[in-house]
Amino acid sequence: MRKGNLFVISGPSGTGKGTLVKRLMERIPDGWVSVSATTRDPRPGEIDGVHYYFMNDKRFDDLVGAHGFLEWAEVHGARYGTLKRKVLDKVTRGKQVILEIDVKGAFQVRKLVPEAVLIFIEPPSLEELRRRLEGRGTEDAETIERRMKTAEWELSQKGAYDMQLVNDDLEAATDELVAFVNKCADE
Repeated sequence: MRKGNLFVISGPSGTGKGTLVKRLMERIPDGWVSVSATTRDPRPGEIDGVHYYFMNDKRFDDLVGAHGFLEWAEVHGARYGTLKRKVLDKVTRGKQVILEIDVKGAFQVRKLVPEAVLIFIEPPSLEELRRRLEGRGTEDAETIERRMKTAEWELSQKGAYDMQLVNDDLEAATDELVAFVNKCADE
C-alpha cells in the first residue's frame, strides 16, 4: 500500500482542472476525489453524496462550529465546504485524495494540513483562457470579465503552490500530473 496524500488542485476557471482530475482518476487506482458539502438545493439529476452532500444551514453551521471542514466559503448565496473527517480518513487509508477547489480554499487547507500538496493548473496564456471561456458558450460577457479578473489574481498566487502545471497539451499535462502524484505517493 502506498502512502496516502492530500492533493489540492486549483486554477482559474477554464484551465481544464475537471478534465485533468477525471483523467488522473482513470490512471491512479488508489485515487479518491472529495465530494463537497453545500447548502444549495440539488439541481435536476444531482445525487446526494455523489455530486455534493446537500445539507441545510443548521447542519452546515454545526459543522463550522465543530471545525468539521478543511475549508469552506460562501459562493453566490450558498455555502460549500470540504468535510475534514471524510478526507483525512481516506488519506489515513492510503488514498491519493484530490480536492478540486479555489485558491482561497487551498490556502485554508494548507493551514490545517501543512503536508497537503498544492497543484496549480494554469492556461498557456490569458488570451487562450479567454478563448476557452468564450468557447464554452455558457457565460455572458460580464461573467467572462469577472472570471478573467479572478484569473489574474489566482495566477499571482501560483508561486505558493508545490507544482505549477500549464495545460496547453492535454495528453502531456495528464502525463505530468499522473507522474507527479505517483512520485509523491511512492516517496
